[in-house]
Amino acid sequence: MRYSPLMLSILLVPMGMALAAFLPVWGGLLAGLAGVAASIGLYDLFQTKRAVLKNYPLSARLRFLFEHFRPEIRQYFLESDHDETPFSREQRALVYRRSKGIEGLRPFGTLRNVNAVGHEWINHSMSPTHLGDADFRHMIGGPDCTQPYQSSPLNISGMSYGALSPNAIEALNWGAKLGGFAHTTGEGSISRFHRKHGGDLIWQIGSGYFGCRTPAGAFDPEMFTANATDGQVKMIEIKLSQGAKPGHGGILPGAKVTEAIAEARGVKVGQDCISPAAHSEFSTPDGLCRFIARLRHLSGGKPVGLKLCVGHPWEVFAMVKAFHETGITPDFITIDGAEGGTGAAPVEFADHKGAPIREGLMLVHNTLVGMGLRDRIRLIASGKIISGFDMCRMFALGADGCNIARGFMFAVGCIQAQVCHSGKCPTGVASQDPGRYRALVVAEKHQRVANFHRNTLFALKEAVESSGLSRPQDFTPHHLMIRVNSREVRSAASQYLWLEPGELLTGDVSHPAFAKYWDHARPDTFAFAT
Repeated sequence: MRYSPLMLSILLVPMGMALAAFLPVWGGLLAGLAGVAASIGLYDLFQTKRAVLKNYPLSARLRFLFEHFRPEIRQYFLESDHDETPFSREQRALVYRRSKGIEGLRPFGTLRNVNAVGHEWINHSMSPTHLGDADFRHMIGGPDCTQPYQSSPLNISGMSYGALSPNAIEALNWGAKLGGFAHTTGEGSISRFHRKHGGDLIWQIGSGYFGCRTPAGAFDPEMFTANATDGQVKMIEIKLSQGAKPGHGGILPGAKVTEAIAEARGVKVGQDCISPAAHSEFSTPDGLCRFIARLRHLSGGKPVGLKLCVGHPWEVFAMVKAFHETGITPDFITIDGAEGGTGAAPVEFADHKGAPIREGLMLVHNTLVGMGLRDRIRLIASGKIISGFDMCRMFALGADGCNIARGFMFAVGCIQAQVCHSGKCPTGVASQDPGRYRALVVAEKHQRVANFHRNTLFALKEAVESSGLSRPQDFTPHHLMIRVNSREVRSAASQYLWLEPGELLTGDVSHPAFAKYWDHARPDTFAFAT
């Protein structure tokens, strides 16, 4: 059906020529129009710039026609530029422009209602700084790490091969190589497509232990060592939960487990690929600490971190208490917001499970500050981050860096069709159908990945300069302003409660979350301790 308009156009050419013998004008007109349509369709089929045209020759041009008039249709009849479903047109257009290197200026002022409750901004300085470049690299690696990593403040968040197509993985990794930033593998492990272009990898280890598992699904230290000591792998991330479906396992049906997926994950072709809801290598906070230390040792001293979407606060408290008691800390923690998630998830989980990025990030940041551990652990924020301002907000609330998933999907051609789980992605980003993903031309799209990263960091640099700072980590809650009602604005410093360094060690805490749950957290259990 995708090629039927093209096939019909080709068929109408000889029909028109035959009709011209009896009705020269009408037959010639039919043959001419069909010939033009067939030529355009054939061009669409063989061009390499636009994946949607390649997958839908001729008919996809209606999309571009309607999209051309969409601003007018929307302006008079439909949505605003800021309706987020889940990303607004303004957000998507920003990524498209930056990935293509197109000017991103806005004429005639803001389109936002700056008097609306919840409107946010970053305060500027009357004494701006002038920075040489946007290379705001920061070191990830605590005192027990012997191979620290100089990380970009913006990296690609975890998206597995299998969820994304091989061409999408290739484009992302090549773009990361070109731009000098890192590509998180997702829990599907390291595929041949991650390795092809040599971009820096953050290897994510989920509960299925893909890439480092025994045939029975347990952790295999020898397989882990073989992958973790590869020079392309710069950090290891233990995934405890994710924003899309925290506390929920997953299954990749055997029918979808191809040779390449089986090779990456360490399973058999055609065998169901199970991701349990919980890890089997540990069941307590102090057990998690021992697992962190074990992976750091097996990897040769590379940074080992955690990824989680915050749920029960006492579990976070118990984990940090275990860090303090054992002296074993992760080198970084990636906080995934409940608004994140590239993969399909049950509606109830997508809409109503897990803490949003703001609350999750602040809770973890406050806990580490209160226990005097914040300087040992880098915090990475992930969840619906698109622009330089989104990054500034995260830095102001305690982050050291940011990860982006869906923004980089837009950069390689995603049009937010929201059919990722169906295998029928119109641009080949989230499909294992070769007829679809071949339309995503890696040689073209990888440059857009690098462009989006570079231009977003340039926007971040301008924001840092205009606030009179030297690096994004200098943003504090005092820089982030929030309108709380029609007559009042507050900084995040006064809107939220912040712990002082070491405050939790004194036992006298007024913050309501800690006052309520701190004493119910123990380093030897994730359960609510009585």
